[in-house]
Amino acid sequence: MHEQEKEILLSVRGLKKYFSLGHKKVLKAVDDVSIDIYKGETLGLVGESGCGKTTFGRTLMRLYEPTDGQILFRDTDIAHLNRKQLAPFRKDMHMIFQDPYSSLDPKMTVSEIIMEGMESDPTLPKKDRAARSLELLEIVGLNSDHANRFPHEFSGSQRQRIGIARSLAANPKFIVCDEPISALDVSIQAQVVNLLKELQERMGLTYLFIAHDLSMVQYISDRVGVMYLGRLVELATSDELYHRPLHPYTQALMAAIPIPDPDVETAKSRIPLEGEIPSPVNIPKGCAFCTRCPYATDQCRQERPSLQEVEPGHFAACHLIHQ
Repeated sequence: MHEQEKEILLSVRGLKKYFSLGHKKVLKAVDDVSIDIYKGETLGLVGESGCGKTTFGRTLMRLYEPTDGQILFRDTDIAHLNRKQLAPFRKDMHMIFQDPYSSLDPKMTVSEIIMEGMESDPTLPKKDRAARSLELLEIVGLNSDHANRFPHEFSGSQRQRIGIARSLAANPKFIVCDEPISALDVSIQAQVVNLLKELQERMGLTYLFIAHDLSMVQYISDRVGVMYLGRLVELATSDELYHRPLHPYTQALMAAIPIPDPDVETAKSRIPLEGEIPSPVNIPKGCAFCTRCPYATDQCRQERPSLQEVEPGHFAACHLIHQ
């Protein structure tokens, strides 16, 4: 289906999240990001640590207050709604946190944790919540015997499944998956990702999947966005981005993905990134990547490139590509 024919679930326009550090210093964690997320898709978001991925996800959820911009959900701008105005939207937007240990209250049983997630859904009677929590445990691969246990009695994988069950408690439409597998053992990461894919098909969910693991993002995502120092520098379908990256930063990221075949891994060309990573408190005037880009020109150092559609569905922010 062509992108124009897809239903937009969430539309972000000019979103900014700045943190004041005092002494007139401002950290621009998310800086003027615009993107559409389509109903039923998984949008992957990748980039180095500190690029603003998690801050972007938390700002969408209004866990952080946006500095500027719009977050259009169900045709309503929720970016600056007060707590009471935001309440009707809470049931439709939930989050799976990165750390399955600290994100669960150690003093609450599993059933209580999941039922707490139902507080944002006024349509579910309180008398039905316990039964619903047991149903959700079954859905995520646990069982009713786990309901009255505490988080410390579970493995990392099981805790993350509990976190997923909690995120499903209010029957949401959109879930931010904030690096949901990074704290898990490699041997069980695929199990959690496959569970997320199964739940998406079963419940019609839409995901923003934030991760460092580029191979896993390629596996689960329909489209992938690349962030660098708070800005979106490239956006395309998963296959297109991984097989034909356009932005020099994306090319370097893709070249760094390890290949299981040692002969191929040894022979493949790499794109070394030199130079210093700019401070997010003092981002260069032009392209934020110009201090590390081997192709940077004077224009790159003076003018910030805008994210433009280079080919149908493939966007990039690079002066060299736009020429």
